[in-house]
Amino acid sequence: MPSVQLYTLSTCPWCRKAKKFFSEREVPFDCVDVDLLEGEQKDQVVDTVNRISGGLQYPVAVIGETVIAGYHPDRYSDLLGISREWQPKGGDQDEH
Repeated sequence: MPSVQLYTLSTCPWCRKAKKFFSEREVPFDCVDVDLLEGEQKDQVVDTVNRISGGLQYPVAVIGETVIAGYHPDRYSDLLGISREWQPKGGDQDEH
């Protein structure tokens, strides 16, 4: 399975959805909440996100060598080779 790196904002609802997507499917990922960084470290990460994604739209997922700006679960699934029709273990579905 390719490596997954997420760049997110701690207050962003789409970023929370991206984290949940990978967590629920037990896909290992590294995540950086960019807005919680400070100083030079934050500047470097913002520059990296801007360079690799062409802007500052969050979340940014890097799956293998592919960069995806925004929340796109179907693209995540396709790149990871997992089903788009995911069901929680035990077949339970959240009903909200």
